[in-house]
Amino acid sequence: MVGQLGHPGPVTPLRLGVADAGEVLTLQRAAYVTEARTHGDLDLPPLLETLDETRVALAGLSWGLREAGRLVASVRLTVTGPVGVIGRLVVAPDRQGAGLGGGLLRFAESAAPPEVTVFRLFTGSKSVGPLHLYAKHGYRETHRTPENNHELVHLEKARVHVPGRVR
Repeated sequence: MVGQLGHPGPVTPLRLGVADAGEVLTLQRAAYVTEARTHGDLDLPPLLETLDETRVALAGLSWGLREAGRLVASVRLTVTGPVGVIGRLVVAPDRQGAGLGGGLLRFAESAAPPEVTVFRLFTGSKSVGPLHLYAKHGYRETHRTPENNHELVHLEKARVHVPGRVR
């Protein structure tokens, strides 16, 4: 990822692992507090996730961005056959709006195994920023499901294979 708004130079996503679980969980909680307030729901799964659950999740495909050693963004990708599910795309509250989330989203898509032909994700119906970000990156709403006092918006995007790109 190069040329992100607010960044003087290239930023390279790093593979996250079990050892990063505490830091990922802290970042996740900080990022989702705003979403919880927006949706009037403090029981969002990312806020209830335990350290052990985060460790298990980080054993899969996960990446993060660090600035001066600090984890400022992370994302997870779960692959089931041709479907790549993007999850827990989070950016530290003080770094939101700087292009980190979009850059990390593009990176996760490009790092997905070649068999992935479609990406899916979801966000809360009142998550204006994330909904705008996902639409900007080609995701389209497929359906909604009820979730406490709001809805989850499910989105999907067909993978675009770049000719000549080596995976």
